[in-house]
Amino acid sequence: MIHRLRLEIPGPGLHEFTGRAQAEVAGSGLREGLCTLFLQHTSASLVIQENADDSARRDLERWLDRLVPETDALYTHTAEGSDDMPAHIKAALTQTSLSIPVVDGRLGLGTWQGLFLWEHRRGRSSRELLIHLS
Repeated sequence: MIHRLRLEIPGPGLHEFTGRAQAEVAGSGLREGLCTLFLQHTSASLVIQENADDSARRDLERWLDRLVPETDALYTHTAEGSDDMPAHIKAALTQTSLSIPVVDGRLGLGTWQGLFLWEHRRGRSSRELLIHLS
């Protein structure tokens, strides 16, 4: 079964959606199986990351921004703004799909793990995510 989830995103950075994904799993009635998440975009990504300490997210965001700066003179894909090509590179370095086991009707995440959409562009307001439960 496939569910669609629209995530409203206030801006760049890591945005947790663990609770929303868990609600979809719980509502499906699936007790054991697999939850596959797929982001239908090329300038954002999905990650499983620590959800207890905000400093871990800030450090990751700053690190990736240093690794892939907006100001690289080699970029030619710039028609949609200076953050467009860096966003594609950041998405390519991370991932656009995740698979998480479902155990006893819940996502099989560890104690400090959360699901995050990593928005790599400024000015985005929402992103579409497919949740496949099997």
